[in-house]
Amino acid sequence: MNHFTIRGNLVDCLSRSLSPASIEVREGRIQVIEMLEGISSDPSLPFIIPGFIDAHVHIESSMLIPAAFARLAVVHGTVATVSDPHEIANVCGIEGVRFMIENGKTVPFKFNFGAPSCVPATVFETAGDVLDASHVKALLESEDVKYLTEMMNFPGAIAGDPEILEKIASAQALGKPVDGHAPGLSGDGLRTYVARGISTDHECFTIEEAKEKLTLGMKIIIREGSAAKNFDALIPLIESHPEMIMFCSDDKHPDSLVEGHINQLCARAVKEGYDVFNILQAACINPVEHYKLNVGLLKLGDPADFILLNNLSDFKVLATYIDGVKVAENGLSLIPDLSLDAVETKDNKPSSAPINRFGIEKIDVEDLKLLGEGEYGYPVIECIDGQLMTNKISLQPLLRNGAWCSNTANDVLKIVVVNRYHQAPIAKAFIHRFGLTAGAIASSVAHDSHNIVAIGVDDESLAKAINLVIETKGGVSCVGPDTEHCLPLPIGGLMSAEDGYAVAAAYTSIDKAAKSLGSTLSAPFMSLSFMALLVIPHIKLSDKGLFDGDGFGFYE
Repeated sequence: MNHFTIRGNLVDCLSRSLSPASIEVREGRIQVIEMLEGISSDPSLPFIIPGFIDAHVHIESSMLIPAAFARLAVVHGTVATVSDPHEIANVCGIEGVRFMIENGKTVPFKFNFGAPSCVPATVFETAGDVLDASHVKALLESEDVKYLTEMMNFPGAIAGDPEILEKIASAQALGKPVDGHAPGLSGDGLRTYVARGISTDHECFTIEEAKEKLTLGMKIIIREGSAAKNFDALIPLIESHPEMIMFCSDDKHPDSLVEGHINQLCARAVKEGYDVFNILQAACINPVEHYKLNVGLLKLGDPADFILLNNLSDFKVLATYIDGVKVAENGLSLIPDLSLDAVETKDNKPSSAPINRFGIEKIDVEDLKLLGEGEYGYPVIECIDGQLMTNKISLQPLLRNGAWCSNTANDVLKIVVVNRYHQAPIAKAFIHRFGLTAGAIASSVAHDSHNIVAIGVDDESLAKAINLVIETKGGVSCVGPDTEHCLPLPIGGLMSAEDGYAVAAAYTSIDKAAKSLGSTLSAPFMSLSFMALLVIPHIKLSDKGLFDGDGFGFYE
């Protein structure tokens, strides 16, 4: 194990002080901290701070296996994540969770996985597996599992559903936190939800909502991902409740991860005038203390998990250390580029082979027809850029030859969800504000059950895009008049086994292709992936039909 000494401006987030110091690291831990007397700071020295922590993230949304995610994240000073593996769990069950844990152990990075609380998320969709209370208890009993992940079934938690209460009780008996997920919940329902022992929420859309949850003792995790962006609305809380705030990305596509991570949120907050010690408390300290993580905080005897910065304003990362190992330097990752085949576990055995569940054949164009007459009698989904929430509106698609079709003049496009686990009728509806004027896009990343979701201007394009995804047993695709793109995601239909930088480049290309077809969304594929997420209001489409998130049932 390396033995070295680093000099720099030590930022002590716990005592809220800054002073030059010498730090000696031996056997992966901080053995000596010696303050350099006579000056309060030395601009010629780097700033030493604890490593950044993403307090709530689905690694699968990066389209990367954990080892590849870590290779990108450490460049931005991230040393650990609080990771919810419910995406792969919805596809492959407990086997999927174990795959994520074991793959994460192959690199010097601190993944902290949880036990998924809601698999499937609802009974109104088809998932690939089920995790009942006994499965959750078995996961929680593992030292590798740190918490019970977001309790999305907040109606069940409030009503006292026995299965949900049993899952919460298992976490509480082991002293492990329970994460929340309660968008828009307030009043008596919120009070009951919190009283069940649920301790965090990352789904606040307004500061008023967040303040109510704070008064009840919930920690608020400010989210800024590729699709859902709540930083601007919630960042003032960093001044009034610094001990109760954390940062997260939740869902971050690979191109976004190449650009930055939690370091970007710190730089934005400083630029807006917020106190740097409050910012670092949210980014580095609060997640460690709340989730009881084995991550160092620059104290004597701590694991040597820290980063060197050029300054405390733009947060350019000069180097990242995890357990005393330098894992990134000057914008370059020092974690090797490992394909899945090369990854080995700590027992020197091959890691879990690629896992997936895909049980359907190619579809026909005729399968996508939506017959009708008169007026279209269902609400249309309104997509909101930068949000997971949708609105229900009244707009008319075109009626052509006895079938409802996309109306590009009014940006009313057909959206379909195809059950990927077994042959079943295809669910169809219409969506507004996606902006496509030609072609179609499709994805097997479709929260939370990860069936195939697609949007297009005509059935021929839709069928092509969907069949590209089926051919590769998972992926994202884009079909235009003169182009066909597909990024294969063969691991669970969610992740690639390739190097993260290569995946990011391929994703950038397909994202550009989707925008060239007319989409004005900041992240078309990320927004697409949430159009089947039933637990976020107000209206979504599952593989079983158009879903009313307010009444929590299907439209008849």
